[in-house]
Amino acid sequence: MTPYLLSELASCDAWEITETRTEGWEFYFIRHQLDQHRVREVTHTDLTVYTKSSDGKYLGSASCEIQETASEDEVRSAVSMLKSQASLVRNPFFELRTPMEIQADNASLPDIQTMAGDFIRTMQTVKETEDADINSYEIFVNLRTRHYMNSSGIDLTETFPDSMIEVIVNAREGEHEIELYRNYTSGTCDPETLRRELEDTLRFGRDRLHTVPTPALEKTDLVLSTSAALEVYNYFISRMNVSMKYQRISDWEIGQTVTGSPLTITALRTLNNSSGNHAFDREGAPVRDLDIIRDGKACAYFGSKQFSDYLGLTGTFTPGNFRAEGGTADEDELRSGDCLEVVEFSDFQIDPMTGDIAGEIRLGYLHRGGSVQIVSGGSVSGSMLESGLSFSSALRQYDTRLIPSLTRLSGIHVTGFEAH
Repeated sequence: MTPYLLSELASCDAWEITETRTEGWEFYFIRHQLDQHRVREVTHTDLTVYTKSSDGKYLGSASCEIQETASEDEVRSAVSMLKSQASLVRNPFFELRTPMEIQADNASLPDIQTMAGDFIRTMQTVKETEDADINSYEIFVNLRTRHYMNSSGIDLTETFPDSMIEVIVNAREGEHEIELYRNYTSGTCDPETLRRELEDTLRFGRDRLHTVPTPALEKTDLVLSTSAALEVYNYFISRMNVSMKYQRISDWEIGQTVTGSPLTITALRTLNNSSGNHAFDREGAPVRDLDIIRDGKACAYFGSKQFSDYLGLTGTFTPGNFRAEGGTADEDELRSGDCLEVVEFSDFQIDPMTGDIAGEIRLGYLHRGGSVQIVSGGSVSGSMLESGLSFSSALRQYDTRLIPSLTRLSGIHVTGFEAH
């Protein structure tokens, strides 16, 4: 941290600093041959300054990044600019978080070399075929050290892993070839999950070469078995955030039944191989395990100190991980009967305010009358307020989220694909 910064902040009403130092290793492969690699070390210092109004009713904020090489004059100028900008913002007053006991993390810190080796070895074991293989991939493994301080006396540091792999796969039949791009994030490498994801992608690429247009369906059940299902559970998670509650985007109350399904969503302090394992959140609040929805009923809000103060809530925090569970069906049950299982969308969204569902189909499997057609094109639409929800007992992890491996929504409208 630049030595001039703390002394300049003495004149501010309140402030927060997050300094993140990253040690990263990067690898670039063509097929499975290493093309290039590099090591990098960077530090980013993010500063937020708060200015209180003269009557004490409002607290404005402004933020910027302070460069490592900033001179004393540059730091002074940046702080002065932020104080001025913050004075123009009129948010109702709130207090920054104060020091609290943080649960010690006794987990051993992963070694960056081991992390990189796990990804490289896993990629070598993916089962490819003559008509579907890996074109190229890039591996990024990081150890990040986060140092958080604020004007209320919090001074915390932690180190955690953060990784990403980008993969391009090709599938071909004769002169027809298709390319699929994937981006996977995690903390450390989960070889089984990564291998399964990529082998599924290779299969999807082959199937994309044999699709028929999606027919129009007035009402059907939509089955989600890939990362698109995250939108369903993020809908429930987001509506329990204090910012959504304060802004009246969410009207859910504690104790209210928010879904007819036996859904339980828990904020998790740690989750294997996740990039979201933190002892404290971005405001210095201790992170813990907490049920936010239990058996379909809302039971706890989470989120920032600002909106928690506005709602009169204490003990809140912003989690890094969530687990959604409670289903009793197996995957075969959820795929039974007539339904459309979509494994690839051009885009899939669920509006957290209205619950509206919308997605454009790239690849799906239409189950009708005991047969399965591979389809592409068209779109799906519906509403979380009107759709029935069921999900599997088996779970599947997507970095910071552990969710049911299959999710089924009823009453979805499918607009068929019309070739022009």
